[in-house]
Amino acid sequence: MRVVFFGTPDFAVPTLVKLLSEPDFEVVGVVSQPDTRRGRGNQVTPPPVKAAAIAKNPDLQIWQPDRLKKDKQVLEELAATNADVFVVVAYGQILSQKILNMPKYGCINVHGSLLPKYRGAAPIQWAIANGESITGITTMQMDAGIDTGAMLLKAELEILPEDNTDTLSTKLANLGADLLIDTLRRLDTIKPEPQNDALSCYSPMIGREDWELDWSKEAIALHNRIRAFYPNCYTNFREQRLKITKSEVIEGEDNLENIGKVAEIRKGKGFVLQTGKGLLLIKEVQPAGKKLQSGWDFVNGARMAIGESIAKKETHSDAFS
Repeated sequence: MRVVFFGTPDFAVPTLVKLLSEPDFEVVGVVSQPDTRRGRGNQVTPPPVKAAAIAKNPDLQIWQPDRLKKDKQVLEELAATNADVFVVVAYGQILSQKILNMPKYGCINVHGSLLPKYRGAAPIQWAIANGESITGITTMQMDAGIDTGAMLLKAELEILPEDNTDTLSTKLANLGADLLIDTLRRLDTIKPEPQNDALSCYSPMIGREDWELDWSKEAIALHNRIRAFYPNCYTNFREQRLKITKSEVIEGEDNLENIGKVAEIRKGKGFVLQTGKGLLLIKEVQPAGKKLQSGWDFVNGARMAIGESIAKKETHSDAFS
């Protein structure tokens, strides 16, 4: 089976690597997003999928169009590959109907949720943020909609209490690689299942406005948000931005007059905050311009006091580190 692979971030790499290692599939090319400049040196950096493709096969054809739908040359070259299937994993551009119709078996997408739940750009993050206990991978026959195509195969995965977006993404990426291979081998026998739109929900892209923690919310909701949007959730402490990267919901009596204040300091662990409902132990933080540190080390370094507010607004702009 001749395959063209479409993908960009780390999440897509295990599927590409798996395809390249299977003798019954021939990856004839890779489509990825353009290189970007990043880091302090503003160096040109290839997307993870491109880097992985070159590492596995330096001679592999790689296309990186700014706008695939508008790039006539790339479209002609893709059509000329005579691919049996296009495999799409977190590519990052919408494919036109012309592209969807090119291969014999169409375009197969590996999506990080149990469709029809969590269609859209950030299914892993929103599943954690919403407190789901089960997620998974769905392989899907792509159509012109956003994650609306007929479902092929599914594989479930438990979301563990200690999972954050990084750890869960790694598990799902590996699960997706295996499920994609299984899907391709069974394409002639799988009966596509239409999605029930009434059961769908959307997972929009994450913005900076999603990162700020509101201590009037319940402790469990805040804890899930910290895990989901890791490592970017933040609050403000002594007029400085403070990222909170690890937390734990603990038992204790509420004092709702002290929402957003330090309720307790736990030796060797960190500090406890009063939320709108429940208590949250802060176990790991990153102060502005500094490295990650344990909540306990932060307590000692900042000489934090019980009753101190953790939610004062900034008076100046702090760049995200």
